Amino acid sequence: EGHTASVLTNGKVLVAGGWNSSYALDSVELYDPSTETWTTTSNMNNVRYGHTASVLTNGKVLVVGGWNGSYILDSAELYDPSTETWTTTSNMNNARYGHTASILTNGKELVAGGWNNSYVLDSAELYDPSTGTWTTTSNMNTARYYHTASILTNGKVLVAGGWNGTYALDSAELYDSSTGTWTTTSNMNNARYGHTASVLTNGKVLVAGGWNS
Repeated sequence: EGHTASVLTNGKVLVAGGWNSSYALDSVELYDPSTETWTTTSNMNNVRYGHTASVLTNGKVLVVGGWNGSYILDSAELYDPSTETWTTTSNMNNARYGHTASILTNGKELVAGGWNNSYVLDSAELYDPSTGTWTTTSNMNTARYYHTASILTNGKVLVAGGWNGTYALDSAELYDSSTGTWTTTSNMNNARYGHTASVLTNGKVLVAGGWNS
């Protein structure tokens, strides 16, 4: 549990990390749909679960944060499918678990919210693949983790629900990458965390399931 699965530009699926009921994993494997087989690939530099994995516009996979079984991580690393190797990149400004990661239309990655082992975060930061560095951006209006983040057809990011450390949230907000700011939008009809959010072909977002307390 707590692993990630990413569809690479070559069509293979990269599965990384997770928890095996005893300890956190650094192992990684590839699924090839053309042969319906799994093969191992290089291990990550850190064991982790509850992390995020995002395919960047350059085809590399950025893995960020998570839990190593002892503490929450601020580390990040890149997988290069052409060499099947991992390299470390700059650490985030905050350690995070249960955060979201979204690839913006400008190619940067927006990481928002999460838990840092002490409290729930409202902070957000941006990773620039061209420089390999993180910069802070505006904080969300509400601290949250186990929320969802969806990239809308207009390029904005819709963050919905989550847990604030005390109760489940029905609130939602939008991030505008052109201004680097968050604005609140209408609340959902139900508070929820650990739910799913899917951008439909008509541009609407379908939010389903989750836990409400």
